[in-house]
Formats: sequence, C-alpha cells, structure tokens
Amino acid sequence: MNKILIQVENLYFQYPGRTANALEDVNLKITNGEFIAIIGQNGSGKTTLIKHFNGLLKPTKGKVFIEGQETTSLRTADLAKFIGYVFQNPDHQIFAETVRDEITFGPKNLGFPEDRINDEVTRVLKAMDLDVALDEMSFQLSRGQRQRLAVASVLAMEPSILIIDEPTTGQDWKESILLMKLVQHLNEKGHTCIVTTHNMNLVSLYARRVIVMKSGRIFLDGSTQDVFRREDELLTAGIKPPDVYLLARTLIPNIQLEKPLTPDGLADILINHMDL
Repeated sequence: MNKILIQVENLYFQYPGRTANALEDVNLKITNGEFIAIIGQNGSGKTTLIKHFNGLLKPTKGKVFIEGQETTSLRTADLAKFIGYVFQNPDHQIFAETVRDEITFGPKNLGFPEDRINDEVTRVLKAMDLDVALDEMSFQLSRGQRQRLAVASVLAMEPSILIIDEPTTGQDWKESILLMKLVQHLNEKGHTCIVTTHNMNLVSLYARRVIVMKSGRIFLDGSTQDVFRREDELLTAGIKPPDVYLLARTLIPNIQLEKPLTPDGLADILINHMDL
C-alpha cells in the first residue's frame, strides 16, 4: 500500500482583504511515487493549493498534513527538508550572486557534507545543462536558464517531494522537454512530483494523474486518460484536452485507454485498429 505523503482535509483559504475564498472545501490525498499535474485556468486555485504543501500559506479553515504532520505546527524551513518547491517566476527564488552559490546554499543549510554537496552540484548542473555556467552571475542568465537554475537549486537538496509551479515558463519546447524528462527521471527513482501547468500536451506526455481546479475547488481528479476523455466537463473548466486525445477520439470514437496517450501510443493503436 502506498504511503500518504500529503493529505488535505476540508481546506478553505481566503487571502487577507478578500471576501471570496481562494480555496473551498478541498479534500485530497497524494501518495509516494505519484506524478501529478494540477491544471485549471488562472485564478482557479492551483498555485494557492500547492503553496499550502510547503507551508508558504496556512489554512483559513481545515487541515493540511505532510507525512502525518500538520503544516501549522511546522516552519517552512522544516518542510524544505523533504519538499522542494520551484516558483513560477525564477526571479522570486534566485538570490545568490553566482550559480555556484545559488545551488550550494540549500545543501549547506541542511548540513550536507562537502563531498556530497560537490557531487550534487555536478549532478544537477549537468542534468539541467548548466555545467558551463557554474561561475556565471545568476541574474545574467537567460530566462530559461534562470528557470533551470531555480529547479537545480531545489534538486540539490534531494527532496522526496518535488513541486514545480509552471515548469515551462520562459522555456521553448526543447527546453521544456528537457526539464520534464528530468522530472520524469526523478519520479522513476521514487520522488513524488507535482506540477502546475497550462500546457496540456506536456501533461499528456508525463503526468499519470490529473487534478482539475475550478473556482477554488477540485473539479476533476483521476488518471490522465480518464480526465482527458471527459471533454465536455473539461471545456466547462476552460480547458481544451491535449491534441493527441482529440485526434484519437476523432479517428476512433469509442477508443478505450488504459494508460496516458502519447503520439507514439496513438500510432500503435491506429495500426492495431487498422489490422482489425
């Protein structure tokens, strides 16, 4: 049985000075090893929800538990030991003068030994294609490089749960695939990965569970293939299903999917369908 890492119970949240709730009666369980995409229009509550996972926000009403501990009893610094959070805007996260200082800051604060820090710096810089930029000034990097630096600085702390808010902001398609493949690799190693994104094609390629937010509530929650086949409901939440799912239903109206659909997977299904 998979271990519950994040549990949300009857969560409500209201920003100071606002009369409307940003989150309403959210209930959710996330277990170890999941790869989840949280999607929805701007203002649907995606970022507000994930900020409760690392203690940046505390419930107005309800409870959030991380590995059995209620977040109201923990500092954000305590949660950082096992939750890595990457902001949508890297400039809200990066603060150190050089790439080296940015990546080593977290591991040093967590008390990693020097040799382990050096190993982590080498590993994450290579993975994020930043190894040639080790001694460059952080804020002189391109927007895409700064986004990857923000991810690298979190990965260097080896979190068991990785949360990335809009990971492909400022990235072209090639850079987005590079980043998502890295997240997928971490997930395959046992890390729990949660991303918010507006890119449905990337969701279809990598996520195994999709949570749809609408008006501060969880509107849909299920396997990727189950959520994306519910086209009419998605449209009411302002979401267009990925192109590969729309094409599949156009070509094979009664298609039944047992796993997330990729372009290669659709090609295989069409070949088998033609054989029939």
